[in-house]
Amino acid sequence: LTGTYSALGDEAKRAVEFAVNEANAAGGADGRKVEVRFLDTEAKPELARQQAEKLALEGFNIMTATIASGEVLAIGPMLNRWNAMFVATINKANDITGKQCQARLFRVNRPDNSDAAVVQPWLKTRKEAKWAIVAADIAWGRNSGESFKAAAGATGKSVVSENYPPFGSNDYAAHIRKVLDSGAEGVWVALAGRDAITFARQAKQFGLFEKVTTGGVSFTTDGTVKVLGDVVKGIHTIVNYSATLDTPANKKFVADWAKAYPGEAPTNFQGETYIGMQIILQAVKRSGSVKPADVAKAISGGTFETILGTQVMRKADNQLIGPNFFGLVEEAGGKLQPVIKMTVPAELATPVPDGSCKL
Repeated sequence: LTGTYSALGDEAKRAVEFAVNEANAAGGADGRKVEVRFLDTEAKPELARQQAEKLALEGFNIMTATIASGEVLAIGPMLNRWNAMFVATINKANDITGKQCQARLFRVNRPDNSDAAVVQPWLKTRKEAKWAIVAADIAWGRNSGESFKAAAGATGKSVVSENYPPFGSNDYAAHIRKVLDSGAEGVWVALAGRDAITFARQAKQFGLFEKVTTGGVSFTTDGTVKVLGDVVKGIHTIVNYSATLDTPANKKFVADWAKAYPGEAPTNFQGETYIGMQIILQAVKRSGSVKPADVAKAISGGTFETILGTQVMRKADNQLIGPNFFGLVEEAGGKLQPVIKMTVPAELATPVPDGSCKL
């Protein structure tokens, strides 16, 4: 709720509150009133672990809504000890449902390897042969950079410049110059929140976006586009969720959201976090219990009705199988926003487990 990812935290918090209010207005979760409490992690893994332990000891032991992957990787190994469970809704590092998976840890959003499954077919259509990477020097940024590098290699492209600025940087000039001097024809950006906004404004000053093709993940989200406006027009982007998705359940969600927050549409992170809440609440009803062990058992391998349709929580690694999307920042519906141009169905967008998860 403070720091580099505070805007993302606010988005996730609002989605949780919306789901809680919606559930309570309908009589609660399996007849139980839903209570929620928020503690600030500042997107710092050790602080996230401390705050999660505090919540678990106070009885708030069904958890969600952290932002940085490192937070979940710090919390996951402690869940059994705390008698808690966690549903990741924004965190992307492959290890969360890979080699650091946990029986009481679930993910509903798209991991890095899912984003790579979308980037690769897009790269096949691009004429740019040389690419640069700018990604945050944290678990997610490193993971995303490696995923892009693998996708580039698989499509005959090369990565000529890799840049991992510190999380929370205020000055990206050296990294932008390095990209410009590398001969790269394209740049892939994995920065989010305040990092994304700071980098985009400085990149614009250097003329980076005019000189090289730019794409990214969590870079030009609904929230950052709203802040940056024309600065990021024309940038290619992974779109993990969009309020424009045409499913009956999503159209109802968007309409209900507009009633709760007049003039607003749910952002990508809000849509993903709401899906996490949908699964938690359905699992409580299905299990007839609020004990984390019972709820976790109901989630593992379960089928759930979400705003993206019917989705399955894969038992092998606790990853929700869902679609993924690729698009472009452009004018649509009277405003600048990420617009979906390509859809990858769930079975292709969620790579099979690599065998590293041992539940």
